[in-house]
Amino acid sequence: MESLRARAIAFYLPQFHPIPQNDAWWGPGFTEWTNTARARPLYRGHRQPHLPADLGFYDLRLAEAREAQSALALEHGVEAFCYWHYWFGRGTRILERPFAEVIASGSPDVSFCLGWANQTWTGIWHGADDRILLEQQYPGPEDDRAHFDAVLPALRDSRYLRVDGRPVFYVFRPEELPDPRAFVDRWQSMARSAGLEGLYLVAEVSDLLGQGARYVDHADAGFDAGVYVRLPASRTRGDVLRMRVRRKRGGPEVYPYSTDPDLWDAVRADVTLQPSVYPNWDNTPRSGTRGLVLSGSSPEAFERNVGTAVATLADRPEQERLLWIKSWNEWAEGNYLEPDLEHGRAWLEALQRGLRG
Repeated sequence: MESLRARAIAFYLPQFHPIPQNDAWWGPGFTEWTNTARARPLYRGHRQPHLPADLGFYDLRLAEAREAQSALALEHGVEAFCYWHYWFGRGTRILERPFAEVIASGSPDVSFCLGWANQTWTGIWHGADDRILLEQQYPGPEDDRAHFDAVLPALRDSRYLRVDGRPVFYVFRPEELPDPRAFVDRWQSMARSAGLEGLYLVAEVSDLLGQGARYVDHADAGFDAGVYVRLPASRTRGDVLRMRVRRKRGGPEVYPYSTDPDLWDAVRADVTLQPSVYPNWDNTPRSGTRGLVLSGSSPEAFERNVGTAVATLADRPEQERLLWIKSWNEWAEGNYLEPDLEHGRAWLEALQRGLRG
């Protein structure tokens, strides 16, 4: 891979193939493409739907689709996919097929890590907030052992993303863990007992609209790093007032896409934090008028944000210059790098230029 200023990791959603649970909850054949394709503009100037170009409406059960994704990623500087991984406790899993086939087949070539999406699934994306679909549970140490054993073959794979020899494992909602410190200690102990050099454990530090992080104890709990996740939303007084007026009229929350360097002040101030970047955000395909939109995003603005975020890593050890991208293929949230009909490959090309400097 060419010399780049950071190690780009793109979150990867596996919900692009039908499963029995989604058939039962949302209707036969439901995938993330269902929400994506039926999206419509909700206000003047709203850009919807966003539709795929080069890769089309792929099915992740097909090895050819995964190979094409890998080729595009590697060509444009993405070192690894962070596959969202679901473990609800007591062996309950979902959407595991694409990644299981990646492990079993030995392809594609792009590196990967796992991101544990430890959160209860509800119907909130479809206006049914109180409907619990799958409850996230934390039964205790024995379940941690079963969970670890389930992912161990992946951790041993030569393609698995590592920092100084340690496999990277991302935890989405560390604040939901009953005892984050105990979780870290158990997983590190199990990794060493399995012959690994330990894990590089990463906690999400979510501060979506810059109003205070949901979790700030990642270092005290023993996580190796935290990923500062913040939408590039401009929230000046005028922006907020305009948003409130729009909401009263029944529209979604809308904020301008921001390239303000101050978005990464928290990362500059704390060497245990790593930056994340968004090309765009618009989850109205899932949430309709209850959604949130960033207006005015563009590949050029995304490139500026990539460059600013990468600069925060310049003084870090080379192995730890991790740049997290939201996301590779979150089409129904409007954050994706894959080619679309509006911009072609421009999102990927913007990322590559930002990584090169």
